[in-house]
Amino acid sequence: MYLEPGQKISTTIISISKDSVFLDLSAKSEGILPISDIQNEDGTLTAHEGDSIEVYFIGTKDGEMVFTTRISGDNADLALLENAYKHGTPVEGHVEKEIKGGFEVTVGAARAFCPFSQMGYREKKEPKEYVGKSLPFRIVEFKEEGRNLLVSNRVIREEEHQLELKKLEGELVPGAKFMAKVVSLQNFGAFVEVNGFKALLPISEVSRERVADIADVLAVGDEFEVLVLKADWDHERISVSRKALLADPWDSAAEKYPEGTKITGKIVRVSNFGIFIELESGLDGLVHISELENIRPGTNIQKLYKIGDKMSVTVKEVNQAARRISLKPSSSKEQDQEAAKYMQGQSDTETYNPFALLLKKKK
Repeated sequence: MYLEPGQKISTTIISISKDSVFLDLSAKSEGILPISDIQNEDGTLTAHEGDSIEVYFIGTKDGEMVFTTRISGDNADLALLENAYKHGTPVEGHVEKEIKGGFEVTVGAARAFCPFSQMGYREKKEPKEYVGKSLPFRIVEFKEEGRNLLVSNRVIREEEHQLELKKLEGELVPGAKFMAKVVSLQNFGAFVEVNGFKALLPISEVSRERVADIADVLAVGDEFEVLVLKADWDHERISVSRKALLADPWDSAAEKYPEGTKITGKIVRVSNFGIFIELESGLDGLVHISELENIRPGTNIQKLYKIGDKMSVTVKEVNQAARRISLKPSSSKEQDQEAAKYMQGQSDTETYNPFALLLKKKK
């Protein structure tokens, strides 16, 4: 197999030893890749036997074809850097210092210049945060036989970002479920991390019940399962729902609250046409203004009924299909129980003498 230095190939890892990775080139030959090219800083492997891998040919040593995942100071001479420029091969550079308009970067034995605009991608960092670090670059200009190099870290980061987006596009599809972690709270919802991607959890999708202040329900660091609602990859936006995975109280509303059911609920909203009563989390009913006593035309019921107050109501009708419950005011369960006790001669809370009025008249 003939390869030019800097040429990129796709191959398969045959085996891994203590120091080297052996690559499949053909039935008769193997390539060598340093083990450090597939290790994290803590020494853990990022690839394993049988994995496909993209590598760059850097030359022959002791009759063996040597490859790398990134051309660095350990293997980069000017000829190799020129080939890296021609083939678009990534190179590893060390950011030496900040200079006018950008950074001085060492790539192998060569000095290169990286403009401020070509360092990093989207993240906001001070220039000093890049100094002293080894980063991937692409050579975008190779002049004066390598004495004048212009490099870009941004194009590498953009390509990595697009590859990651392509992977996520196949995973974060509408209807898919994932664990999410809250990373920030906003007045319109929360941003959550899903598979490394920041997605929006709208405030309307947090809970089955109405949420006025999201901080009352969620906190940064909370983890829970979400359902992907929409994915707009052109604008890199995803919306998710927590509410969709919570039990829907409307599914059993008709059975749980048949006509005539009495319950004491909390007033959650007062409008000009009636009062909304929370029967349970995520399930509200309406007492229409026509059901309220002593209400004259033009009366502002918002001054008479306050959010948070308790109100005893009776279920008139449950329209499960329309997700509506009609209510009317009623006496409380406690009042009904006391009345029943009295009629059965069991009341001990308050004595009532049926002849009291007659006795008063005789005095």
